[in-house]
Amino acid sequence: MYRTILIPPDGSATSELAVDQGLELARLMRAEVTFLHVLENPLTSGYATPETLPYSAQLYQDLKDSAGGILQRATDKAARAGVQAKTTLVENRDPVQAIVDASEKFDAVVMGTHGRRGFNRWMFGSVAEGALRRSRKPFLMIRGGSDED
Repeated sequence: MYRTILIPPDGSATSELAVDQGLELARLMRAEVTFLHVLENPLTSGYATPETLPYSAQLYQDLKDSAGGILQRATDKAARAGVQAKTTLVENRDPVQAIVDASEKFDAVVMGTHGRRGFNRWMFGSVAEGALRRSRKPFLMIRGGSDED
C-alpha cells in the first residue's frame, strides 16, 4: 500500500517519535523512507534582529550542522530497523510549502505534531497542520505529550 514514505524530522522529541513510528510502518510495509529536513534562513524567517546580524552567518552554519546531525540520527535509526532510507536537506524555503511540495512524490507522510494550544499555537503556528491541510497525501500525525515536548 505505502511503498514510499516521507518523514520530515526537526530534531524535537515529538519528531523522534514520528521517526520511530514511520520506520516501524516502513518496516511492516517494506517501504523506503526519505527524511526531509527544511532549513529556514534566519535572515528571512524573522529570527534575526539588527543586533544579531553580525552572527547570522554563524547561526545559519550552526543550524545547517544541526540539520546534518538530525538527518544522520534518522538514517542510523533506519539502518538499525532494516529500512532503506534517503535524506534531503532543503534550504531557504518555508517548511510547510517544502513538505507539501515534497509529499507529491510519496505515498504517505509521517510527522510529529507538538499539540500546541492557545498562545503558543497562535505565536508559532503548526508546520504539521499546515502541511496536512495543503497536501493531498495521507498523513500519520504523531503527537507528543505536551507543549514542552
